[in-house]
Amino acid sequence: MSPLPLFGKRGSRPPEQYVKALMEEPAAADVEWLAATATGDDRDRAGWELRYLRRALGLIVAQRDALDDRTASAVAHELTAEMAKDRNVAAPLIRLAERQFNDRLSAYREMIALRGTAEGLPERIGRTLLLMSGAGRMAKDDLERAAILSERYLLTASERLRAAFGAATLPDTETLRDR
Repeated sequence: MSPLPLFGKRGSRPPEQYVKALMEEPAAADVEWLAATATGDDRDRAGWELRYLRRALGLIVAQRDALDDRTASAVAHELTAEMAKDRNVAAPLIRLAERQFNDRLSAYREMIALRGTAEGLPERIGRTLLLMSGAGRMAKDDLERAAILSERYLLTASERLRAAFGAATLPDTETLRDR
């Protein structure tokens, strides 16, 4: 198999470009909201829950929507390397951060795979975000905001994946008939 192609003028590879987007800091307003809603005003924890959410959904999107089977593997490898270098994590806590991320990744995967519920995907992910963040009770408004935030993260991950790796193009029906 050939290596993944280079992307962009500076030689940035698609996994690097995509993971850079996944490593972006959450919006301050989202951190404040989650802190007030679920973490007992712990802004640090709220920030981490949102970082984990963005990164987990980004990896799931890469696994689900990639055009090439190697994409998810390349993204996972790059994300692991970047998370190990994350300046927000003290060196002795890297293993703890990895475990916390993997716990959240598993929880979000389970919610995405869940079928047969009245809740849509953004609502299931939003509910999981609130539960993982420590929310006991969930007001309807908080669940709605968590769902909107989750949907935004999913859509952004999909857009950034296409921007980094390219969009799927299918041949038109006439081309297929000619074969």
